[in-house]
Amino acid sequence: MSGSTAKGTGPRRPRLTGRAAVLALVLCSLVAALAYPTRQFIAQRSQIAQQRAAAAQAQAQVDELRREKARWQDPAYVAAQARERLHYGYPGETPFISVAPTTGTGSAASGTPAAARAQQPWYDSLFQSLETSDRSGAAGAAAPSN
Repeated sequence: MSGSTAKGTGPRRPRLTGRAAVLALVLCSLVAALAYPTRQFIAQRSQIAQQRAAAAQAQAQVDELRREKARWQDPAYVAAQARERLHYGYPGETPFISVAPTTGTGSAASGTPAAARAQQPWYDSLFQSLETSDRSGAAGAAAPSN
């Protein structure tokens, strides 16, 4: 018995045995098989939470509409709304609307055309810009012909 068969110098065992390779393959396949259903489960949980929040918001809106309907069932509330919104009055009353006088300190009273354009509706300024472009287009077409 020579020194070649010492305790630490025998044939080396491979680090990855057949059993370990099969076990790793099974674990990887389980992870791959469960990844998609787990992702779907998490996505469905978030959708359920969103739907519950939407249902709670809808229920709050229904409650508010029921309170408003109950207010409109009260004849005093209906009369107050008619007086305020429609300017109705009781028989014998003279309803009137108070209009505050305009003051001369506003930007429209300054006399500048830009201030006057700012006070007019959007469609008037649109039509004015179209008319201006028509006039400038007609003037531009007439200028080269002289």
